[in-house]
Amino acid sequence: MSQYDIVVMGAGHNGLVAAAYMAKAGKKVLVLERKPHFGGGVSTRELIQPGYWHDEHSNVHIMIQGNPMLREDELGLLSKFGLEYIYPELPHASIWEDGTIVRSWKDLDRTCEEIASFSPRDAEAYRKFARASMAAIPMFMSGLYAPPFPMGAFVAMMDQSDEGRFLLDVMLRSALDVVNQYFESDLLRLHIVRMVTENLQMPDELGTGMGAFLMPGIIHTYGCSMPKGGSGQLSKALVRAIEHFGGEVRCNAEVRRVLVSSGKAVGLELADGESFMARDGVIGAIHPHVLRKFVAETPEPVLERAERVTQSTFSINLTHLTLKERLRLKVGNEANAMMTELMDFYTMRDMLLEYDKLRRGEVSERLIAGGDNTIFDPSRAPEGAGVFYGVNFAPYDLWPGGPASWDERKEEIADRALAQYRKFYANLTDDNITGRLIRSPIDHERDSPASFLKGDIHGCAPFFYQSVAHRPTPDLGSLRVPGVEGLYLVGPFMHPGGGVFGAGRATAIQMMDDMGIDYDKVCGRAVA
Repeated sequence: MSQYDIVVMGAGHNGLVAAAYMAKAGKKVLVLERKPHFGGGVSTRELIQPGYWHDEHSNVHIMIQGNPMLREDELGLLSKFGLEYIYPELPHASIWEDGTIVRSWKDLDRTCEEIASFSPRDAEAYRKFARASMAAIPMFMSGLYAPPFPMGAFVAMMDQSDEGRFLLDVMLRSALDVVNQYFESDLLRLHIVRMVTENLQMPDELGTGMGAFLMPGIIHTYGCSMPKGGSGQLSKALVRAIEHFGGEVRCNAEVRRVLVSSGKAVGLELADGESFMARDGVIGAIHPHVLRKFVAETPEPVLERAERVTQSTFSINLTHLTLKERLRLKVGNEANAMMTELMDFYTMRDMLLEYDKLRRGEVSERLIAGGDNTIFDPSRAPEGAGVFYGVNFAPYDLWPGGPASWDERKEEIADRALAQYRKFYANLTDDNITGRLIRSPIDHERDSPASFLKGDIHGCAPFFYQSVAHRPTPDLGSLRVPGVEGLYLVGPFMHPGGGVFGAGRATAIQMMDDMGIDYDKVCGRAVA
């Protein structure tokens, strides 16, 4: 039986972030990971052929760019542990089958000039909209990487000013509501809404409108990025930091349960019976739907509410390809963006009809995005070759047949998506494809059974009632588990949401506060 200060269940990037901060604070930390490799949803591996590096889940890092972990390099990831980001001038582009392109450059003026080519009115409306978004970024982003406000206090605070009431109004609306209020051109509306649905939210779901408002501000403030060498380089840098601060990360170590004694979390027990004890606390990447499995001592009302957490309306069927030669867009590779949406619908109505299919358990091959990661990072494949990452929105509960039918249908569904991609890429031909791997919603769930429940790679739905300190529930939103002292939570289902936020920072702040550790002193120290 080994003794540590803190033991962590799960080496996804959120768990690694929390572990790194606690190790920097001087705690003896151990991270235990079920899989043979660390990183969880932030992992880059040779999935098909040697020399071709594929992002298993996350591909583009957007929201983490506002995190002080990077902005102030609190863990030394950038200065000491080898993390390097690629920032293109073109973060986001929408490309239509007829060659129409709408671009969001990092430069706002350049973006507005292009919008003016099809809607002078929308160019001015977008400039005003984006400036309002950029002005809100400092206030809004400051709350994303720290323990969340209680929901009641948050709403009361927002209700104290015109600016706050405006933001609260946006948060309660849908992305569709937001763009319809501000813009007249369906091209611009499609460009914005299609991008924010990458958060696994429907265009018309209430309580999700903040994405449509914030994303332009983020793009024109921080841009969009990916780590050089792949998304998993973030996880590798975090592991280096943990080890530098004296911590350990162990793979092939599946946790069976959290050990609880006298109402306190005291360690983790592995599937093989080995135990690791924790003097100060346990951190768990434990989805609310499986909290009962890992922590049966949790009070029953807390478990019942956890099991009612709502998952996102849809997931993704993910296509990985290895390519002999780098992909070429039919419109020219100068249109490649860090986020590239590919569309053959030209009205909001037509797009909404495709999203409606997801609600009925159907897949629309028209809801695709993706491209060749070597366009921005040639190190991801042998010289001149390519690595394709393609997202097709898809329901977990596939009709007919249900989730289990994904195993027999995912290749056929991916074939339809491939035919759609070929409308946009000149050389996405059979003779250029040297390898293929399809990962369906049920594959995502199998890959991370304690986090990606029902294939939801963002943890749970991004609805307003599952936000701030109500994410995922009012009980668990404080990053702690009521009735089990010393148990803290991390994961995409926690505040602030799915995607790459580096959100384990908030859990570390909460732990340090509970332990009487001065977080500012810990983070203010340079990494030696």
